[in-house]
Amino acid sequence: MRFAVQLPTDRVEAGAEWLGAAAVAEMARAAEAAGFAAVSVTDHPAPPARWVAAGGHHGLDPFVALSFAAAATRRLRLLTHVLVLPYRNPLLVAKAAASLDVLSGGRLLLGVAAGYLAGEFAALGADLARRHEAVDEAIRAVRAAWRGAPFDFAGTGYAARGIEQRPPPVQRPGPPIWVGGNAPRAIRRAVELGDGWLPFPAPAALAGHVRSAAIASLDDLRAGIARAREHAARIGRRAPLEIGFTPFCAAMDAAAPPAPQRLADEVAALAELGVTWCMLTVPASSRAAWCEHVAMLGERCGAGTD
Repeated sequence: MRFAVQLPTDRVEAGAEWLGAAAVAEMARAAEAAGFAAVSVTDHPAPPARWVAAGGHHGLDPFVALSFAAAATRRLRLLTHVLVLPYRNPLLVAKAAASLDVLSGGRLLLGVAAGYLAGEFAALGADLARRHEAVDEAIRAVRAAWRGAPFDFAGTGYAARGIEQRPPPVQRPGPPIWVGGNAPRAIRRAVELGDGWLPFPAPAALAGHVRSAAIASLDDLRAGIARAREHAARIGRRAPLEIGFTPFCAAMDAAAPPAPQRLADEVAALAELGVTWCMLTVPASSRAAWCEHVAMLGERCGAGTD
């Protein structure tokens, strides 16, 4: 089991306490020192104000934020958790991702998803109705661009003919692509096109809001993992599939960090199911408290061990 912790770059109301260059660098260094394998950031480039007021969030651009984390660390992996692919031309995604991978020495993990926020889709001129088709197409286009050789790709609303993107990523054939989402279609996408699957805790009410399937218990997650394994066997996939999951006791909207023993017990249960990455969020009132709690998690939960 490896551990990732989300940088609180969604805490825009506190300004430099969470979002300044010094803040991002300090928190990234704290995560690395504690033994975490990765830091992650979210993606909401144009959220509706009403959604934010109802509990949504803003955030820094994921590639920019992770570049600052990369510059402050040496081994820490850099995870987009998750980048909404339909919001962007996939060749721009490929260029940004390759650039970060080059500048970080090959540390990017590209977590992607279809998205769900209708107002954000409308603001960005993206098609909510065909977001799933757009994700599948974008993953293929990104991988084509990462080859570092001239390629042709016919996409929806764009056509790449004899295009070449250089430099290619340091990681070959490219950074791992992890697919987010709980629904059967997301699971199939992860198995067929990705290197990992990123499900998330979602009771029925939340699942309906974010247009995904519910995962409200370990049994739900077990069923999803079984579905992924069955589909992998069906299509002849032999490569291992990374699985990253946020413990139920440490969900993003938690008001306080979970008790260390409760977290350790749930992490052990997730590992038994086949989860390979534990995704954590750390609620804290200040950056100093955040860094202290990250250090405690690294010590008590074994974040420094694979």
